[in-house]
Amino acid sequence: MDHYDVFIAGSGPTGMVLALYLAHQGVKVGIVDKTAAPGTTSRAMAVQARILELYRQIGLADEIVAAGKPNQAINLWAKGKHKAHLSLQLAGARYTPYPFILVYPQDRHEEVLVRKLEEMGVTVQRETELVGFEEHECEVTVRLRKADGTEKQCTATYLAGCDGAHSAVRHLLGGSFTGGTYDRLFYVADVEARGKAAEGEVHLSLETADFVILLPYTDTGRCRLIGTVREERADAAGQLSFEDVSHRALESLGLRVEQVHWFSTYRVHHRVTDHYRYGRAFLLGDAAHVHSPAGGQGMNTGIGDAINLAWKLAAAVRHEAPQSLLDSYEAERLAFAHKLVDTTDRLFTFVTAEGTFADFMRTRIAPIFASAAYSIDTMRELIFRIISQITINYHDSWLSAGAAGALKGGDRLPWAVQDGRDNHAPLPKIDWQVQVYGTPNDALGDWCTRHGMPLRVFDWGQGHEAAGFTRNALYLVRPDNHIALCDTGASAETLAKYFRDRAYRRFC
Repeated sequence: MDHYDVFIAGSGPTGMVLALYLAHQGVKVGIVDKTAAPGTTSRAMAVQARILELYRQIGLADEIVAAGKPNQAINLWAKGKHKAHLSLQLAGARYTPYPFILVYPQDRHEEVLVRKLEEMGVTVQRETELVGFEEHECEVTVRLRKADGTEKQCTATYLAGCDGAHSAVRHLLGGSFTGGTYDRLFYVADVEARGKAAEGEVHLSLETADFVILLPYTDTGRCRLIGTVREERADAAGQLSFEDVSHRALESLGLRVEQVHWFSTYRVHHRVTDHYRYGRAFLLGDAAHVHSPAGGQGMNTGIGDAINLAWKLAAAVRHEAPQSLLDSYEAERLAFAHKLVDTTDRLFTFVTAEGTFADFMRTRIAPIFASAAYSIDTMRELIFRIISQITINYHDSWLSAGAAGALKGGDRLPWAVQDGRDNHAPLPKIDWQVQVYGTPNDALGDWCTRHGMPLRVFDWGQGHEAAGFTRNALYLVRPDNHIALCDTGASAETLAKYFRDRAYRRFC
């Protein structure tokens, strides 16, 4: 019977990124999917800056950016009039090396992940479905069924359910999936289009009881459309074509659709499970949370789940840390999921609400506020930071402690480049690190040397001050580039106590 450190059900982006990060940390991974091949439709399209920052850790960001379409502006239209223009380049240039929304079709994204996994010696076991599992004291026994009906078993120290909104792992665990479903029927379409709106930027067009989002992913008119189906056709969901969509918002953009490559309709759900961890089993991605496509957050949130959990599982497999480290996955990511689902629910409800007053607020009042907000630097930057997910923090986490300057434990490590040195440049391997902006004391250097902790020292400069750092302070950075500990005194004893208090054996 095969044994794995971590066994993963589901090979969408969430499952494959989890497998990839684990493999990079020397963890033995098994991964299965009931489909015969990776998806061939574009589905999720947006890759946000925070995910690109994390992909940089494993040498993946440059390839993904080069293959996708960086979209550097968002445009808002209402009743055929251009109301606002948000330059992502201007809004995000001082916060991240990736000040844009990368539009990259999910099928191509998955092809890269499959190849990267195979380079690490991990192959997705296709046409293989998880149909049961039993947890024991030290492992989980997993029952698998092949397409021909034959069954086999394997064991794993931990199990990860990355198997989508209809997750078999979640159902077998008895986990809830509370929430609801929107009344309107929506569509997604990949099309060839012509018109000014198809020339390389993101557009949101609002009309009376109608909207459309346009995401271009080539410079030649190929784009993704997300919008609503005409109400009178909504009951015929399985028989619909692009001719049945509501065209008012499209026409307001002056868009001519010349060819439809792919078209699908769907109901939008907003649901979150009650727990992300059940003993040795974990839920990630759509198995744990689903929400509207507003803001292009879904796939990115699942990938964020995977990267948050991967380094913690690796530490647990190596017996470097207590089980409470694994508990922090649920505490950190479940809180974020609830906040995200609530935010996208309110936004989506506002965009799709019907009635005279709702139309007035959506097409007259909202564009005025958006235009004003986009013209204010601080508001423009805040909008970008929220969309890009670089505002995510874990302030309330068991892993977060201390404050120094504008930063405190749980914050994402701010990006800063000073004198050509980039503080986000990855380590040779995914690991903890200490960063000091200025001059570290000898005791801190000695402690880091004794415990094999990378110590990165940056000559103090204006760029560090602007990013919120304090000169000569200690910043302990987690393997996922969030700050665990801030200490203005840069004390080796404070650093040692941090790990003692958390029974983190590797550094005690």
